[in-house]
Amino acid sequence: MSSDTDQLANTDNAVNSGDGASEVVAVDTEKSVDTKKSEKVLTDGSSDEAVSADLAKSDDDEDSEDYLVEEGEIAGDYLEQLLDVLDFDGDIDLDVEGDRAVVSIDGGSDLTKLVGRKGEVLDALQELTRLAVQQSTGERSKLMLDVSGWRANRRTELGTLGIEAARRVLESGEREELSPMTPFERKIVHDAVARIDGVESESTGVEPARRVVVIKS
Repeated sequence: MSSDTDQLANTDNAVNSGDGASEVVAVDTEKSVDTKKSEKVLTDGSSDEAVSADLAKSDDDEDSEDYLVEEGEIAGDYLEQLLDVLDFDGDIDLDVEGDRAVVSIDGGSDLTKLVGRKGEVLDALQELTRLAVQQSTGERSKLMLDVSGWRANRRTELGTLGIEAARRVLESGEREELSPMTPFERKIVHDAVARIDGVESESTGVEPARRVVVIKS
């Protein structure tokens, strides 16, 4: 009987000892997995420094967009007061495109008066709005103002003009001078010409008679 009891005790001790070994193996395995994960992170290049840099860049982008939204809101408030003074009707829409705030006024029948001949009144109003934003933020603004879709339509017209001029120059080989334009308009034409291989464009003259010249490259 004593022999049987001793055998059972030895068996229990072996089992208990085996359980302890299993626990040790399990802990070691978890540590090994964690170590491999850490090594994989370093191997993939996703170090703590890289992750921190990505997070910082994301925060900077978000801060930049928030600032542009703030610019748009300041501009919107200024333009709402102006419309009230002029007794003009119009809906103000705020947006962000690239690195600038964009404000559009649409809907009113009198709004064409805020555009003027060749957008001259609109350009002046845009500068006044930028100054209002700068006075509030202390920073120079690149805000873009559009009224009744005039700039959007003008952008389409100038893009077509630039492409057609580029194709004519490519075919004839002769340079072509376009009509005087504002810096905003010239940039649109330059961008359009750049899409056509074999030609290039440059600006010549002095404001307000500065114009785009398209030549064969």
